[in-house]
Amino acid sequence: MIRNAALIWQKPLPDWRQKMTVCVREAAAARTTATRVFFRADDVGVPGDRFSEMIGLFIQHDTPLNLAVVPAWLTAPRWRALQHAGRAAAHLWCWHQHGWRHHNHESRGKKQEFGPARSPGALRRDLDRGRRRLETLMGPSFYPVFTPPWNRCSIQTLDYLHQAGYRAVSRSRASRPACPAGFKDAAVDVDLHTRKDPTPAAGWDAFLEALARGLRRPVCGLMLHHQRMNANALEGLACLLALLKEQRRFVWEDFRGLCPP
Repeated sequence: MIRNAALIWQKPLPDWRQKMTVCVREAAAARTTATRVFFRADDVGVPGDRFSEMIGLFIQHDTPLNLAVVPAWLTAPRWRALQHAGRAAAHLWCWHQHGWRHHNHESRGKKQEFGPARSPGALRRDLDRGRRRLETLMGPSFYPVFTPPWNRCSIQTLDYLHQAGYRAVSRSRASRPACPAGFKDAAVDVDLHTRKDPTPAAGWDAFLEALARGLRRPVCGLMLHHQRMNANALEGLACLLALLKEQRRFVWEDFRGLCPP
């Protein structure tokens, strides 16, 4: 049993599939040009059944997935196991960096691993060691995009990422501080699994509103967390992938296409 699943998946509404279908089709009808859609799965590093089930859906629907890997969690055996789980469609995966060890360093306010409480030297040290570890273990499979844990980081972090040659950062839409000029933010619009809704009904209203708003943008990002996916969440993701794929106004992307060299 997945105890930390979002309320919308603990107690899905009886007509959730119909509501999702209407939402996606209306968003597609509202577009005059294509929306580039990408999925980003966070907190990757430890292989397991939920991870395999999640990427199995992307293999089934031939859909690319950006995988945010926590460097300190990854070992050579784990990397081999993750590769093995996705071996049927290795071209679909864009492996990139998710912090260093997903540890909060802020004593007050919202959680951040690369936030303002840390010195520039400490930020650079952990960014560099995380990148080196992933490059060493993954080789050419690593793509230099940075997803900060909890979708937050300081301006010093953004400046250093830009200087160090990362292709982009990926945070929540409208995150602050803003990126330096010329540095791309591949923002996510929709949170499927770490939601904190007061009730299932309120959660579904908020989720569908975010989905409709995101799909009406030129680029829409959707965030996943496989550790929080129960059977209902897996079914919901499968439904969403199928609905998006049937609409010509939505085209799949990953960070290699959105944030090229």
